[in-house]
Parts: sequence; structure tokens; C-alpha cells
Amino acid sequence: MRKISHAEKVLETTQSHSAAARSRVAASWNRSAIKHGLDPAEMRVPERIDQSALHHRRAELEKFMTVTGPRMDLLFSLIGQSGCGVFLTDADGVILDQRLSEADAPVFGEWGLSTGADWSEEREGTNGIGTCLTEQRQLIIHQDEHFFSRNTAMSCIDSPIYDSDGHVLAALDVSSARADQTETFNRLIAAQVAQTARAIEEANFRAAFPKARVVVVESEDAEASTLLAIDEYDLVIGATREARRIFGMDAVGTIVPRPAVDVLGREDGPTGFEKAERAAVVRAISRAGGNVSQAARQLGIGRATLYRRMKRLGLDES
Repeated sequence: MRKISHAEKVLETTQSHSAAARSRVAASWNRSAIKHGLDPAEMRVPERIDQSALHHRRAELEKFMTVTGPRMDLLFSLIGQSGCGVFLTDADGVILDQRLSEADAPVFGEWGLSTGADWSEEREGTNGIGTCLTEQRQLIIHQDEHFFSRNTAMSCIDSPIYDSDGHVLAALDVSSARADQTETFNRLIAAQVAQTARAIEEANFRAAFPKARVVVVESEDAEASTLLAIDEYDLVIGATREARRIFGMDAVGTIVPRPAVDVLGREDGPTGFEKAERAAVVRAISRAGGNVSQAARQLGIGRATLYRRMKRLGLDES
């Protein structure tokens, strides 16, 4: 009995009315063949943008790439000796930066995994980078899960990175040049990719709100960044994508500032001006090492006035 080729398997799957509903990979194959008009047997190399266009894309994300560089270095130091390369793309799937060993560079170059290459799903069909960006989720595309037959030697592990407004900004990819890469090893790498993507997203979020107080919020999703940016008036002025989901904010775009107490839902104790006044008094006394007279001078009021305020706010000298 003749063994069907990868391309035949892909086309057979795309002709099934139920396969796409049962499998996310099949759904991506379906998009690749029907929506994007790609042929899985085609052997062309990935398209590349010219150096001028690449420079322009990198310049647009210059601050972001300053954040990503050290974290890509760290990730590569952990997995680079196992035949893996680390790649960063923009939201269109164009590779902007990479980390790979000299020994593996020829293989990745032959595959078209290099800066300037377009790995969007529209161009390359089902693949780690393009499908990650299309579906906006962490994923692994292992060998023959790729759409094109020419890409079935590689394994790709990817995670999306979101900007401070909740939009997909980039994809972080680890691809393996090893033919013996196992799915178990892929899952171990996937944990490192997710952790690095989260670290990049958090650092980029903090850089977007340099003067704000950033609060880490608990989330059931351990692989998501859940941060709130709070200004000097205790207004929430920024939130990561996961924080937006948790607190029912708009998924994307600039958020409307709102009191942190309203967002966090902590209504116990003093509120409004009383809460702000209590916090200011506590901070002053703490800075003064418990010396009420010194705290009063810091606040620009008399010692007796401070004692009266402490009594009204339910504070004692201890």
C-alpha cells in the first residue's frame, strides 16, 4: 500500500468538513489552503523584505527591542546548545532579531529562518510564528504539523507578546534544527519560551509607565502577565491584556483611568480623602521613625494638629 505524502495528507484533511472543527492544526491547514491559496507541496523559499524595510521595522520597535535583547540572550544561553535558535518577530511575522549558534546557522538559513524573512501564516501556512500570531496563543508546531512539506524537519515553539494597550506586538519563537527533537523536549522548551515572553511583556509594560506604581495581580493563568499601572492619584492608568480580562476592561486600547480601589474591589476601611490622608500620615510617621514631632514638620502642620488627625483617623503612636 502506497504511503501518502505530507502534501497529500494536508490536502485530504482540508477537504474534510469535520477535521477543522476537531483540530486546531487542521483548522490552520484549512486557512492556509483555502483562505490563503497555498500549495503544501510548493518548494519556494520564504519571502524576505529588503534591508531598508527591515531597518524601518526595527526602528519602529527600537525601545521594545532594547527590552527584548537581554532576555533573548538569556533564553539562548539555556537552549542554544541543543540545536535551537531564538527568533523575535513583529506583529506581521517578519523576523527582526535572532540568536543562533554558528554551527546551526546554515540549517536555519536554508530553511529561511533569518532576519527579514516573512513567516506569517498568509505566506508560510501553518508554522509556529504565523499561527501563533493568527490565533494569538502559545503553541508548538512539531515537524509534520507544518503546512508546507519543506518545513516538516523543524519544530517551532512560540508565544505571543502583547503591548501595553493589549495589542499583539510580537512573537517569540524557538525553532529546532534537530531532526530528533521530541515532543517531550518541546514542552520543556515551551515553558522557557512562555516565561521569557512574559518577562519581556512585563518589562515593556513597566517601560510604558515609568512614573507609575506597577502592581502585580494574581491570576489563574500562570503564564500571563497580570499588571496594573497606578498613578500618583491612585488611578489605574494601564493594564496588561490578562489584567484587562480579569477586571472586565476593554481588551485593547487606552483604558479610561479609574480609582484603584474600584478596580481592586477593596472597600473595607477608610475611603476617598480619608484613606489618602491616613496613608500620608502613616508614611510621614514611618519616615520619621515614629517621631511625631518630626512627622508633623514633614507634613507642614503642628504637632498638636497631627495628634488630632491621628485620633480622628484611628491611629496611635505605635
